[in-house]
Amino acid sequence: MDLNAYQSAARQTASYPDVGRNPIYPTLGLTGEAGEVADKVKKVLRDQDGVFDESAREAIKLELGDVLWYIAQLSMELGYDLEDVAAANLAKLSSRAARGRISGSGDQR
Repeated sequence: MDLNAYQSAARQTASYPDVGRNPIYPTLGLTGEAGEVADKVKKVLRDQDGVFDESAREAIKLELGDVLWYIAQLSMELGYDLEDVAAANLAKLSSRAARGRISGSGDQR
């Protein structure tokens, strides 16, 4: 699926205060959903000896979809198409790789 098509379709389901003028709501939703992904992974480690069976993988996939939804909303609230966000990320990573700076910390490496 095209990222911008997803973003446009996802926007049709957006129902939160001040849609179009509210980056705070999707930011908070994004952190909550990312936490749900982490919690499901944690439980696989705790309860399933780290084995990601089909049920666990499917549950995580659904939570990842929620993360993607909030990324799409936050991007739109800030005036970005998902395609632009993805392209900028790949350019950043490519630059780091070319300079041997993939590892390490800091945004400007």
